[in-house]
Parts: sequence; structure tokens; C-alpha cells
Amino acid sequence: MKAWPKSLVARVVLILVVALACSQTLAFWLTRMERDQATTDIMMGYIEREVVSSVALLDNLPPEKRAEWLPRLARRSYDFILGPGITGAPPDKQLSAMIARYIADGIGKSYPLTANAVPGSRERLQVHLQLSDGSPLTIDIRPMHGAPLSDWLPVLLGVQLLVLALCFWFAVRIAARPLHQLAEAADALGPDLQPVRMPEDGPSEVARAARAFNAMQDRIAGYITERVQILAAISHDLQTPITRMRLRVDMMDDEAQQPKLQQDLQEMENLVKEGVAYARSMHATSEEPRLIDPDALIDTLVFDYLDEGRDVRLQGRAGAALMTRPQALRRILGNLVDNALKYGGNAEIEVDQVQEGALLIRVMDRGPGIPDDMLEAVFEPFRRLEESRNRQTGGTGLGLAIARQLAQAMDATLTLHAREGGGLEARLLLKAPR
Repeated sequence: MKAWPKSLVARVVLILVVALACSQTLAFWLTRMERDQATTDIMMGYIEREVVSSVALLDNLPPEKRAEWLPRLARRSYDFILGPGITGAPPDKQLSAMIARYIADGIGKSYPLTANAVPGSRERLQVHLQLSDGSPLTIDIRPMHGAPLSDWLPVLLGVQLLVLALCFWFAVRIAARPLHQLAEAADALGPDLQPVRMPEDGPSEVARAARAFNAMQDRIAGYITERVQILAAISHDLQTPITRMRLRVDMMDDEAQQPKLQQDLQEMENLVKEGVAYARSMHATSEEPRLIDPDALIDTLVFDYLDEGRDVRLQGRAGAALMTRPQALRRILGNLVDNALKYGGNAEIEVDQVQEGALLIRVMDRGPGIPDDMLEAVFEPFRRLEESRNRQTGGTGLGLAIARQLAQAMDATLTLHAREGGGLEARLLLKAPR
């Protein structure tokens, strides 16, 4: 349903308000019906008594005096006519038929009468009878359908509905606030695993969910810490045998196999280091954000590559200080530049200021690029493309995964895009501090 609100608060309030409006409408309709019925019953008894008395009075008056009394006997819903009146068909409206029946029950035995409806836009009937001296008398009746409503009643009902709707909105918002806090805490649980503790108070169901969520955060942090410790221990323990194997390879006499074994050992060492780096990036970093000059950091990075004789070019300036984690930022840019140099031979870095103080850094190359359907998949750990990421070009398949994890820990966004004309473009969006 397109018109259905997305917010839980809006949905519950809408349901309650619609239910209240329907309930009020039904209650108003039933009250109006009961009021009309009561008014009709009172009016029937009133007409019966008044008409009987008036007819008896007119019958006892001298004929020449009767016309003087007609205005005195007239009422809002009926009056008397000294004449035959208007003839027509019997009353077909329920109220008219009821009035005719009540009048007939009251005076029909003493004064035989007939009743008929009077054509017109408004409901009207006439009762015809003859007085004891043979004079015709007509009772012209204009039935009233219940008592009129006060002008302020619809306004009162509307104000009542509005007040109750506001109360519903306030109550539902209070009830749904823990869900909003839970969503914010879950969003804040990023790769740095710095949890936002949920307050363990309020209703019993909310307090229990908060305790369970806090315990879950603690368990996740414990699992990740344990994994990092295990990988660090493995890395430390592997360094010694790798070093011994390297020494033995250096002492080998087989010159054909020696370079191959040295390359394998180097790959093993790189894989161990990258695995630990990836685990630590998932556990984020203990580095605290601080205010830096991003232009100076990027310049230093570019000069380091130029000193090594690498083809790295820089365009654009940030032109303002930035609150971020400098070591993590340097690691991300280093991984992106390394990939660009490895698969494209050169790297182009562009720095742009975007809206609201955010900083966009592009790292581009003219290498073979990545298929569109693999632009997200290459951020998975140990994911390599056969066309470009093979043993000859090196790489462990963890560089982009580490960069993505560090970017998430910095509340930044790292994406890959196919470059027009061939190649790959990596975009790192550093959000402005809130």
C-alpha cells in the first residue's frame, strides 16, 4: 500500500485515530437515532393531547367565534383550517403515517376522519374531519424530524477527536522510543565495536530487550578480540619458522629453486601480516580522531611514492582542516594507490570539497578495471580476480577489504566505479564531523 505510512508511530496513531473516528461516528449516529425516536414519541403524545383538546374546543365554540381561535391553537408543526383542505393519496411517509394514526386513535371515534399526504418538496399531511354541526375542519401538519442540532456540537466532536489523536500520538511515541534507541545503538555498533549502551530501565519488556542487546554487544566484542589475539599469536609464532626457512633457503646450493622458495616465503609472510591487519581493521583501531591537515598528509604520501620512482599525480586541495584518524586514512589511501600502481602502472589522486564540509578523494588508474558485477564483491576478504589479481602480480586479496573496514570505522564511504575510457576509480567520501 503506497499510502500506508512507513513509521510505526504513524501507523499505530493512524489506526487508533481511524478507529476512534469510526467509533465516534457510530456513537453519534446511535445517539441521534435515539434522540429522534424519543423526540418523536414526545411529539406524538403532545400532538395527540393538543389536537384532541383543540378539536373539542372548536366544536364547542359558536361557528362565528372559531376563526378567532385558530391562531391561538396553531403550533409550530401544525395549524387548523376551517374548510375541506387539500385531498390526495394516503400518507406514504413513516412519520406522517404515525402522526395520522395517533390522531385517529385520539379523536377518530368521536370525529370520523381521513388523512392524506400533500404533494410538495417538504413532508406534509392533512387530516380531514367534520365537527358536530357538520362544519369541515382540516388539521394541516408539517412533521418535525427530531430536535435540531446545536451549531457547536460538530465543532466539539472535532476538537475532542483532535485532542485524543494528540494523546494517542504522544503515548505511541513514548512506547516506540525504545525501538528508536535500539536502532540507533545497532547503527552505532560499527567495526570499531564501541557500543552505545542501552538504558536498562523502563517497562519490563523494554528493560529485558536492552539487557539482551547490551550482552550481545559485549559477546561480539569478546569474540572479535579473541580472534585478533589468536591471529596475532599465530603471526608471531609463524615469524620464527619463516625466518629459519629463509636462512636455510639462503644457504641452498640449488640456484634454480632458491628464488622460487624465497618468493613463496615472502608470500607467506605477506599473507600472515595482511591477515592480522584485516582482523585488526575489523576490530577497528585504538587511534583517536584528531584535527589534521589532509593536504599535508596526502602530499607526504604522494612524495613518498615519487621518491620511490612511482608514477603518482595529485590534483585538487582540501583547503581546510579535517577531524579524522590520520593513520587509518593513510592506510586506506596507501592500499588504493598500491592497487592502482599494481594493476594500472600509475595512480591519479583528486581531492574535492563537497557540500556540507565533506571531503571526496578519488584514486584512479588506467588498468584493466573490474567488471560492474564485481565492484562490490572485491571488498570481500581474499577475493581476487583471475584477470588481474594473480600470483605474478602479487596481492593477498585483503587490501580492499582492509580499506573498506577502516573506512567504515571512520564513518566514511568507500566505493569503486568503472572509469570512463577504461580503468578503475575508487571514491573515498569523508563526512564532515557532526
